Amino acid sequence: MNRTFRVVALVVAFALGAVAYQQGVIPQIIQRWDDVWFLGKEHMLLVAVSGGLAIVTGIPFGIWLTRPSMRKAAETMIQGLNIGTTIPTLAILALSMSLLGIGKVPAIFGLWVASLLPIVRNTYTGILAVPPHMKEAAVGMGMRPNQILWKVELPNALFVIFAGIRTALAINVGTVPLAYLIGGGGLGELIFSGIALDMTDLMLAGAIPVAILAVLTDFAVAQCQLWLVPRGVNPLR
Repeated sequence: MNRTFRVVALVVAFALGAVAYQQGVIPQIIQRWDDVWFLGKEHMLLVAVSGGLAIVTGIPFGIWLTRPSMRKAAETMIQGLNIGTTIPTLAILALSMSLLGIGKVPAIFGLWVASLLPIVRNTYTGILAVPPHMKEAAVGMGMRPNQILWKVELPNALFVIFAGIRTALAINVGTVPLAYLIGGGGLGELIFSGIALDMTDLMLAGAIPVAILAVLTDFAVAQCQLWLVPRGVNPLR
């Protein structure tokens, strides 16, 4: 099934590439390669910083919500985060701009907020989904709560946590172009300039690399998920 999917994906990608070349899009991208390369690096820097912050804050927050002391308030807080996702990303970025001004700092803050929910939710869900008999066996072996967390709960929840990270980073890469509107930079500069000037080739010179970066980012995290999650709890191995 996976092999068939990959073959179909390659055929579709090749067909789209052929059409794009025929329409003159690829030559336009090559012509603007210096701008694409510079803005692409800026784009991925925003993804790396905001996504990294979402990971290092979202996972501990999700773990904290699973602790016995937080059981009563956890669902309410998760529902609050779910409601937060109904706020348009552009509104979050606008609020960041009103609080922090214009530039990369408010852009990173807004992207961090937009990327946080999938990581928190999957961490929370993954740990709660660990079978109770595993925890009971760990208690019977004399493990302390911290040992149970690190040796039982997190290894068994790691696959689900990685799924949340994949979702968050994919959203992040696709959202970064909006950061251009508040002075954050990135490939959004080409996209919105192309829209403003009614130049389809300029818009696609930004949009196509964004799509490619999203696919590559998802692939990279998927490989980490494949090789870092222990074999016994990894359905992909």
